[in-house]
Amino acid sequence: MRHSVARLFLAILLTAMIPAAGIALHQQNGTPDSKDKNPDTAKKAADSAQNKSVTTKNDQSLQLNVDLVSVTVTVTDSYGRFVTGLAKDQFEVYDDRIKQEIAHFSDEDAPVSLGIVYDVSGSMKERIHRSMQALKRFIETSHDDDDFFLMAFNNRANLVEDFTVSAEKVLSHLMFVQPHGSTALYDAAYLAVEKIKQGRHPKRALLIISDGQDNNSRYTYNELRKRVKESDVQIYCIGITDPATDSLSAFGRSVLEEIARMTGGRAFFPNAYNEPELVEICTRIALELRHQYAVGFYPTDVQSEAKWHKVQIKVKPPKGLGHLSVTYKDGYESFKK
Repeated sequence: MRHSVARLFLAILLTAMIPAAGIALHQQNGTPDSKDKNPDTAKKAADSAQNKSVTTKNDQSLQLNVDLVSVTVTVTDSYGRFVTGLAKDQFEVYDDRIKQEIAHFSDEDAPVSLGIVYDVSGSMKERIHRSMQALKRFIETSHDDDDFFLMAFNNRANLVEDFTVSAEKVLSHLMFVQPHGSTALYDAAYLAVEKIKQGRHPKRALLIISDGQDNNSRYTYNELRKRVKESDVQIYCIGITDPATDSLSAFGRSVLEEIARMTGGRAFFPNAYNEPELVEICTRIALELRHQYAVGFYPTDVQSEAKWHKVQIKVKPPKGLGHLSVTYKDGYESFKK
């Protein structure tokens, strides 16, 4: 009799444990029970699954929260005039030759955080007044909400004026400068690329004004080139030349052209004694920064092992407008580490 009662009790106990074990196993596998009486638990589980991936019609998983690649684009016509008013559907973007969907598009006149990198070496002594007039025009043509910093360089680079919205502060520092010494151009450009990250605005640019090639930097050209390539800043260069001596050599020109091209900027080489030409170039750069498009996309190939992605942007011109030139930074560093 005692054995019969014990067997009956054990059977009842096992029957009660089986559903509990099943529920525990079900929850351990991470699948929310459809009959879960706690709606918060089910919602959290569903949100967690949604944040990991999304399944398309082709049963492919797309990673969410991929970093947006934003490209600043300048469009000009055959006469060098800025082309504004283009629509999103007139742009095509390719990432390593794969067409991308444009997720962000803007042609607004956005403010810029701008660093002015100014050569005050000895060779600038007779030219600083003319270049200051051009710089004044540049600042006057800029957006009202732009902020600036001024970095001057000769034997070494010095932050003369930290970020400010006052153009007068920037110009007043240069009025009393006595140019002297050699040229640490690479150091100044490298430090300016680092400094510009502190700007208030997401759109950032540097304006480098110099009349000669580097002869006194601790950073090498290759180190500067690598840092510029990784940065998210447009660089514009004005290499001031002297027709009599041509102090800016072929190598000096190539350096300025290369660091500008890599960032989607431009390099100009006006005559040191032609003040109207200097003013015109500075005005053009200021206007270009105000007449650009922002084109953004989420890369589809997020698993690529490539450290550098090549970007190509095409513009379909409206009828009658003819050939258009497109300037932009033609690549970005992979987000995959």
